[in-house]
Amino acid sequence: MTGALRLVLALLALVPTGARAQAEQIVLGLSANEVAITAVFDGSDILIFGAVKRDGPPLGPAPLEVIITVSGPLTPVTVRRKARVWGLWLNTAAALIDAAPSFYAVATTGPLDQVLTQTEDLRQSITIPRAIRSVGNSVTDSADFTEALIRIRAGQGLYRIMQGEIDFTEETLFRTQISLPANLIEGEYDTRIFLTRNGLVVDRYEAKIDVRKVGIERWLFNLAHQHPPAYAALALALAIAAGWGASAAFQVLRR
Repeated sequence: MTGALRLVLALLALVPTGARAQAEQIVLGLSANEVAITAVFDGSDILIFGAVKRDGPPLGPAPLEVIITVSGPLTPVTVRRKARVWGLWLNTAAALIDAAPSFYAVATTGPLDQVLTQTEDLRQSITIPRAIRSVGNSVTDSADFTEALIRIRAGQGLYRIMQGEIDFTEETLFRTQISLPANLIEGEYDTRIFLTRNGLVVDRYEAKIDVRKVGIERWLFNLAHQHPPAYAALALALAIAAGWGASAAFQVLRR
């Protein structure tokens, strides 16, 4: 038995029997609840595991399914459309998307359209299009801009659909691994776990992963945002020193 599974079983023993008035509930674990961004950071893998605690008989004969989402901080995004005009590619239209996750991954135990109904998706905002909010967009074909954003960020590895990549043992123990890319932005990454039956959400659980710069990266970030003149002076001094060093090295090589 792995250490992760031992921890899950220990968590199960700690949950009171009458904690919630429902037959099935989620007990969750994370391999890490924070990620440090350093100069050599090239991504990180987060192991998400848990178990289903039953306080009574199953709610129905249909099998249970698990959906896990990891969402980065929401930010506004302007998506532009280019068109060929007189032989040149120019921006001809733009749409402002109110809030889009900087990173979003969806992992499931089976095909997404089989483990989740559209009604529950609308209620819980689980799929990538539902996680993107574009309420105030006045562009008539705003859906096209949303699809373009999804396509671009999927190509960058920022939006991922991982169907069938959750291991679910005897409808009790589940686990999956979410790979976080190197181009993360700082903030809290919301982790949500949904337990479904017949496409309907039976239970949900939420946790957070804190992603922060550390070390020299944190110091430079704070300096640039809190003391811009000092940051500019430091950058200029480093550039002069680098130029002088290169010149001196060149003179030595010529001798």
